[in-house]
Amino acid sequence: MLSHSQRLRAAALFCSLLVTASLFGKSKDFVRPTARAADTYAAHDEHASEKTAIAVDPYDNPEKAKIFSIDFREHAILPVFFIVTNDGDQPISMVRLDVTLVTKNRSKLTPLGADDLYRRLSNPQANTTPSPFPIPHKKVKGAVSQKEMDEISSAQFGAKAVEPHSTQSGFLFFDVGGIDNPLSGAHVYVDGVDNASGAELMYFDIPVTQ
Repeated sequence: MLSHSQRLRAAALFCSLLVTASLFGKSKDFVRPTARAADTYAAHDEHASEKTAIAVDPYDNPEKAKIFSIDFREHAILPVFFIVTNDGDQPISMVRLDVTLVTKNRSKLTPLGADDLYRRLSNPQANTTPSPFPIPHKKVKGAVSQKEMDEISSAQFGAKAVEPHSTQSGFLFFDVGGIDNPLSGAHVYVDGVDNASGAELMYFDIPVTQ
């Protein structure tokens, strides 16, 4: 028969195991990376006269992609961290933002919307952009979970403006199915950024360092 002290130790050990199991059983919540000023990233374009800089940071390797619970690489989706810094004294508008990733072979890719992402994740065989060179995907059945929807919503770039002396950031997601080495020699072009008077800033041309 166990003594009183042994029973207490056994109970404490059992509670500890329950807490540990509970912690390991919970999946981690998505936390968006903290953005630095855009001009500190390798791939950026700065308009000194307009006091605006835009950068991109592709999350194209497994180590960086650990922040997501979704395996975007498995679905041929490329997450790109998009950063906009406004060092001016007036806000800039992103309402008309237009971003295009142009690959070395001149394929023009635009960011996927949330609905397109949901479709792609729930049906990997259905490319959101046509490609003459489809790549095989692991078949995944079932709808996108609420947790995955929340992760996508939290991750995506959604800023409509960038206030003076501040930075806004978020992820853009590109369908790269059937494209070999999509970042090699690629450029990201950004249009539709307006100043406080409604005049469009000069377009941004960001070479993707690879």
